Amino acid sequence: MKLIVEKVGDVTLVEIGLENLDASNERAFKQEMSTVLDTEPRVALGLARLQFVDSSGLGAILACLRRVNARGGDLKRYGMTRPVRALFELVRMHRVFEIYNSRDEVVESFE
Repeated sequence: MKLIVEKVGDVTLVEIGLENLDASNERAFKQEMSTVLDTEPRVALGLARLQFVDSSGLGAILACLRRVNARGGDLKRYGMTRPVRALFELVRMHRVFEIYNSRDEVVESFE
């Protein structure tokens, strides 16, 4: 699993460095995300490299949101590719997650 973590002010940006988030790697994704989610209250998840997400991947992203919300934090998304955004809209996940087009937009949204 490859996550690229960067801090901008008090927001932690986490870029998923994979093309697919599915049953084959969702467990590793959740494990790596846990270190960020357990310590950072403001997290932005970058999905610009993802081309495919299956139901396991969606569940993993939703689990991350629940985990950070349980601690009083927030998890937002930015930079979704067209196929991934279409999937989020198809299953109505775009109503659950705040989604932004760019890093700057998501960082600004936390202010």
